[in-house]
Amino acid sequence: MEWNKQTVKNLLLVVCGGAAFYVAIQHLNVVFRALGWLLGILSPFLLGAAIAFILNVPMRAIERHLYPQAKRGAALRRPLALVLTLVAVIGVLALAGGVIGPGVKDAVMSIAAQVPAAFDRLYDWLLGLEKYLPQIKGVVNELNIDWKSLSQKAIQLAQSWGGSLISSGGGLIGGVVSGVSTFVIGLIFSFYILLQKEKLSRQGRQVLYGLLSVKRADRALEVLRLANRTFSSFLSGQCTEAVILGTMFVVAMSVFRLPYAVLVGVLIALTALIPIVGAFIGCGVGALLIAVTDPWKAVVFVILFLVLQQIEGNLIYPHVVGSSVGLPSIWVLAAVTLGGKLMGVAGMLFFIPLCSVLYALFRDFVKGRLAEKQVPASKWRDPPPSMK
Repeated sequence: MEWNKQTVKNLLLVVCGGAAFYVAIQHLNVVFRALGWLLGILSPFLLGAAIAFILNVPMRAIERHLYPQAKRGAALRRPLALVLTLVAVIGVLALAGGVIGPGVKDAVMSIAAQVPAAFDRLYDWLLGLEKYLPQIKGVVNELNIDWKSLSQKAIQLAQSWGGSLISSGGGLIGGVVSGVSTFVIGLIFSFYILLQKEKLSRQGRQVLYGLLSVKRADRALEVLRLANRTFSSFLSGQCTEAVILGTMFVVAMSVFRLPYAVLVGVLIALTALIPIVGAFIGCGVGALLIAVTDPWKAVVFVILFLVLQQIEGNLIYPHVVGSSVGLPSIWVLAAVTLGGKLMGVAGMLFFIPLCSVLYALFRDFVKGRLAEKQVPASKWRDPPPSMK
């Protein structure tokens, strides 16, 4: 090996990198605390970037249709598109709240109206136990319970719970204030990103080409563009799938004359934004609301949900979302399962487009290797060659 300046530099980088990795492994708790501190500082900006990415999908479509030929309106096109996007998002949320709010209010009032009858049934049940009271009293006397000591322990436990409740209440208020401030800062930051996205993109490309070689910078930009297309397509496909599922429930519940058809349909559409399992949350809430009116209709609703969920989970979701991100159906299910195990709901949302990007990169790598090795297509295409 020839010892020159570049070789020594590479060797020092390997040695220093290995030493840093060893120290990090030996002090993982310090590393995790540092990462948590860093994420706490960057959380408003990461949230703002996520909000900007989500809002950019409808905003881009709106901006494309605003004064496409007018040069004078070009300066106002971007702010107007952002305002219209915010109005559309707020309108959808207001519409959902207008449907959900009155339905939940009616259900709560129905439950409150049935409370007196429930207490009457409880009273009748307690009266039915009256003839067993002598036996119960005898059993209690034989237990020889120290009621004074038991009451003191109960008081101490209540005091402990009260103190912890007060302290947690203060922490809860602080957490709410911190969460609101983080959201407001992130929202404002997202507006800046959306209004200056071309400039920020140009500056990012300058950084890449300044730090990396031209070949590696081109490859990095290619991967970033693929990730942007994939995540945008996933977001659109997920929203489309949620609308389809909610519409299916509204129509099916109306056909079977089940109550709260529109309310439950909107609930399931909103919760279905969580891949695969989100609709089950809407099912639980919908079954509870319907059970207040008629328990048997709640049973019918659960059966209907299971049927529609099978259709949605096995046919609609893998094809709508899977085709939108270019990921085969089997890998969509695998990505949802793996993401849910590792990161919960956020992992379900993140792993489908992430796996799609990795799938596309690995597919291109395999095709490149096949072309490099000049493997004929007859070797790997269906049907495989017969074994002799």
